[in-house]
Amino acid sequence: MAKDKTPKNAGNGKTQMHKTMNPISENIRGAMVELLQAHLGTAIDITYQTKQAHWNVKGMNFIAVHELFDDLHDLTEGYVDDIAERLTAIGGQAHGTVQASVQNSLLDAYPLDLVKSEDHLRRLTESYAKWSAAVEKGIEEASEAGDPLTEDLLTGIGRGLDKSIYFMESHFQG
Repeated sequence: MAKDKTPKNAGNGKTQMHKTMNPISENIRGAMVELLQAHLGTAIDITYQTKQAHWNVKGMNFIAVHELFDDLHDLTEGYVDDIAERLTAIGGQAHGTVQASVQNSLLDAYPLDLVKSEDHLRRLTESYAKWSAAVEKGIEEASEAGDPLTEDLLTGIGRGLDKSIYFMESHFQG
C-alpha cells in the first residue's frame, strides 16, 4: 500500500505559512516548504533507521560498524535541524514529530529483524541512496524555483549522503 505523500497541515488544505520578511515570493516559499517537509520527514526517518541499526547490529566487525552507525546518526541528525530551520526561516511550520515524519518520509520502512552487520549496511545504503536521489531532484526543483539557499542546503546534504553511502558500501564491495 503506497503512502500518501501529501503534507499534513492545519486542516486548511494549504501549506501553513507564517508572515516573514524573507524576500522570496510566497508562491516559491510555499513550494519550498512542501519540498522541505518531505526531506525533513525523510531526514528524521533515516536518522532513526540508522540508530535502529546501531542498537541491533551484531557480527565480527561489531564495534567498527556500531561506531559508524552512531557517527552517521549524528550526521543525519544535523540534517534534520538544518532542514527544519530553513523551512521555518522561509515562513513554514516544521512538521518534525515522529507521526509527521512517518507521513512525510520518502523511504520504505526499515526492517526490525535485521542483525548481521552486512544486512544493516546493505539496507541502510539502500535508504541513503533513495534519499540521495530525492535530494538531487530537490536540488533541481529549488534551482528551477529560484531558491539558491534551499538549493545550497540540499547540495550540502547530498554531498554528505554520497560520503555516507561510500563509507557503508566499502564494507561489502570488492
